[in-house]
Amino acid sequence: MIIRRGGLSRRSFLRTGAAMGLAAGAFGPRAPAFAQGALPDIQATLDAISVANYVREDYRALYGMTDEPLWDPARDWIRTVDWEAVRSEFAGVTVRFAIGAADQESAAEGLVPFTALSGIEVELVPIPDDSIYDKAIAEFISGNASFDALQFFSAWLGDFAAPGFLAPLDDYAAKWALPLDDFYDTYRLNYGYVNGQLVGIPFDCDIQMVHLRTSIMEQVLGGPVDRAASVPTYDELIRVTAEANRLGNGVAGLGMLGARGFWSTYTWQHIAAQAGMMLFDDQWNPTLTTDAGMKGMDILLALSKNAIEGVAGAGWGENRAAWLGGQVAANISWQDSGTQAMRPDQSQIVGDFVTIYEPRIEGGVFAPPNIAGSTSVVTATSPNPEAAFLMLAFLTTSSIMAMNEANANGVAPGYRSVLSNERLRAVSQPMEVWAASLDHAWCSPRLPGMFEMEQALGNEINRAITGQITGREALENGQAAWTAIMAKNGFANGTGPINYADVAPGLYVGAGKPLPF
Repeated sequence: MIIRRGGLSRRSFLRTGAAMGLAAGAFGPRAPAFAQGALPDIQATLDAISVANYVREDYRALYGMTDEPLWDPARDWIRTVDWEAVRSEFAGVTVRFAIGAADQESAAEGLVPFTALSGIEVELVPIPDDSIYDKAIAEFISGNASFDALQFFSAWLGDFAAPGFLAPLDDYAAKWALPLDDFYDTYRLNYGYVNGQLVGIPFDCDIQMVHLRTSIMEQVLGGPVDRAASVPTYDELIRVTAEANRLGNGVAGLGMLGARGFWSTYTWQHIAAQAGMMLFDDQWNPTLTTDAGMKGMDILLALSKNAIEGVAGAGWGENRAAWLGGQVAANISWQDSGTQAMRPDQSQIVGDFVTIYEPRIEGGVFAPPNIAGSTSVVTATSPNPEAAFLMLAFLTTSSIMAMNEANANGVAPGYRSVLSNERLRAVSQPMEVWAASLDHAWCSPRLPGMFEMEQALGNEINRAITGQITGREALENGQAAWTAIMAKNGFANGTGPINYADVAPGLYVGAGKPLPF
């Protein structure tokens, strides 16, 4: 999950190898040399994209990993695409790729094998991490963007797609057989499609989950932790985190995101989704103050009383530090809080935690939230849109994403074939629950103005957490702000730049499906 524009980048905490491709050195000094105008052997290049060359040596030793792939080779796009055909069409073309400055080095390393396979040169366009949104918008409006491709926080997709700034990718995906059907529906629909048209490729595919410290919760529960049954409801989560607080030992009952802005909104969305919250009706009217919204707020405020000191200032960086440092007994955060907790070079709770199935709310649904993440796009004005598409497809292919997860660098795969791989599950503790939960995922719509709305609401929720206003006042204030922002972005009288019918299938994908436990 990448979050920029006035917030911290999670990836700046997580780059243990390559954040966007292959690890440093895998194709550095050991890369096959080739003369100007000549390209290396395709199969040799593909063979070098391997567990042995990519996954950190200490992680391989820790988990007894073999060199066997962590992905299904039959579903791995880079091993099925016709690279000779790519070379014949695009060798010598240059693609300009806009990227956060902090990720420039790792991206450059990871793109070496892409150039070796395709003959397409990639020129990176670094952008300061805190100005990606503003820089991109300014260049899009100019009609002459300095880049062909861009990766960004998925909540901005509506801002970029609705005005026509992004190139349609459907034809390229069909021509080069990108395995879109291998993506979980929530990622394909919410990170890829706007108004029924493919404009993005899912890159960092997140889901929020609940994690528990095993040793502490076994004391509270009086026995082993069952992933589905031990904390089945949010009422029980409130109870066990209060009990954990009473145990003392310098460990707080709960970690969660309570800082101003979108951080607090994400926690509320996470909980309210379980109560059946959908944020809007089918006429694009905000519905924050419904019973589901209020139920989510009441639970959030109850949980905040059991939370670590300073929770009202906790974004992801603070939350991660508290969790990995053993300062909280339970944690509401992203799935990679579980992956990271398995790493002895980063975590003080190795072997002492478990990721559980999302707690439920009486009268609600099982709706683990797909919140945040990132998507990759091609600009509508690019002179080389197809070459840019091929580059982005390479970065999101299943082998690259599987090895990103094995390196615990915070870039989450969204492919079914990857999350079902037993060898990868052995090095990513939350993956079994994560994979089983995704067929029930909830996601907020990618609308123009959505990120601005989440910022505004989160400021109000934070005021409720700190006791300045009531939970109801926070939602009422947030709803008023949302209504104004929606109007500013062209939503009025049931219509808008994004069709509700096109968005609806991705908002909650679990309707009518049997529970995974």
